[in-house]
Amino acid sequence: MSGHSKWSTIKRKKGAEDARRGKIFTRLAREITVAAREGGADESSNPRLKLAVAKAKSGNMPRENIERAILRGSGQLEGEDLVEITYEGYGPDGVAYLIDTLTDNRNRTLAEIKHALNKSGGSLASAGAVTWQFQRKGFISLEGSSDFEEVFLLAAEAGADDVLEEAGLVEVWTPYEMLAHVEQTLADAGFTVAESGLRWEPASETGLPQARALQNMRLHERLEELDDVQSVFSNLQISDELAAAYENS
Repeated sequence: MSGHSKWSTIKRKKGAEDARRGKIFTRLAREITVAAREGGADESSNPRLKLAVAKAKSGNMPRENIERAILRGSGQLEGEDLVEITYEGYGPDGVAYLIDTLTDNRNRTLAEIKHALNKSGGSLASAGAVTWQFQRKGFISLEGSSDFEEVFLLAAEAGADDVLEEAGLVEVWTPYEMLAHVEQTLADAGFTVAESGLRWEPASETGLPQARALQNMRLHERLEELDDVQSVFSNLQISDELAAAYENS
């Protein structure tokens, strides 16, 4: 299981997602708004919007919130002027970070990210300094018990790169441009998608002693708590032992 997948599992176990449900809805609404702004309000012809709406529904976001976000994005309602920016940085011991944001105020977002990084012993990086260590990929996690072989065959035929099974979960990885198609193929076959989206996957991971690794995990959480941050990715290696130590911290 990738480091980001383990991080998502840790957050679910600690209940952090439910505790910040209001913030989650804000993030989901922003994703929908930007998707509708860029590709139109018709989900059938806008794969990014379809993906954002599906994610919102799986997060139990009210339908009226979803519709309002689509109307904002398509210009039928007044709303925030949002821009997408990916910031690059380093945590303690040189762990690489990519921080995806949606913001209506670049200066505020930059200042908050710099403060979080500096406070944890990290630093902001220049454009391109970190991105080369990652690859943009699509990710799908299937809910409940799924037939691994059936998923593997369907996903591979639809264009997936890899299908993995660990800790009772089936994960599907795709080229970023094939994510919507592979997800639709699995959904049409009756599988329930628990989570999907685009991720930055590191080419290799950095292993650290537990104390330094935990310091990076606290930085990761601090960055995710910022209002304008949508997702945080790093090349930190998260072992089962480290995950357990963080859950109990």
